[in-house]
Amino acid sequence: MTNAALHVARTGLDAQNMRMRVIANNLANVNTTGFKRDRASFETLAYQSVTAAGAASSDATKFATGTSLGSGVQINGTAKVDIQGSMQQTGNALDMAIQGSGFFQVQMPDGRTGYTRDGGFSLSSEGTIVNSEGYQLQPQIQIPQGAGNITIAEDGTVSVKLAGQNDSTEVGKIETARFTNPAGLEAVGNNMLVETAASGQPQVGAANADGRGAIEQGSLEASNVNIVEELVDMIETQRAYEVNSKMIQSTDQMLQYVNQNI
Repeated sequence: MTNAALHVARTGLDAQNMRMRVIANNLANVNTTGFKRDRASFETLAYQSVTAAGAASSDATKFATGTSLGSGVQINGTAKVDIQGSMQQTGNALDMAIQGSGFFQVQMPDGRTGYTRDGGFSLSSEGTIVNSEGYQLQPQIQIPQGAGNITIAEDGTVSVKLAGQNDSTEVGKIETARFTNPAGLEAVGNNMLVETAASGQPQVGAANADGRGAIEQGSLEASNVNIVEELVDMIETQRAYEVNSKMIQSTDQMLQYVNQNI
């Protein structure tokens, strides 16, 4: 029984250590544009049933409650907390934020489509709209050379004023993607998420339509990490880790007593 207690406490240490890593990553990305904080969830390990509830306790009676001994805990997953981050005004024409659901689409070097809430875009040397890594926004939008006064509407319509013209000319339309289960997207770094079987297929279309959020030009979405909440979670995790560590010490003292006195 005491050896089992050691195992249970060890699973608690492992789980709290992993939770602390999740919290550390959240705090590290407190200033990352479009970052969504992760939340670790726990689940119990298998139970050992010593006495089943309802089993016969005598010829005429049954146990009202059973006896089940747990074997510990584990983290069963981490999920993105899909809460809108605050909008930060930048004034840059190609900085964009999505007010509501949806993701920008970019072409990754391996050919896959990456999905991101980071709307910090700029122009490549060829006039193509790209992100900070040089990945092209999808669908590709080309800004003519010498064009000025770039305007991006809430539905993603991109317009510019060409030299010698008074009226704006539409040069493309930004499409966004939303997912049935955005928490199922896989994070691959560089502020990129990719589709998985759990996320479902992307529902691509114009922004500000069919549940997709509106595009806000000249703004960036800040991280939704709340430092105070993360610090509270960090203290709670630290205390839980200490308690599990104390459990190992106490169990070890019990084993020493048995070895020395029995």
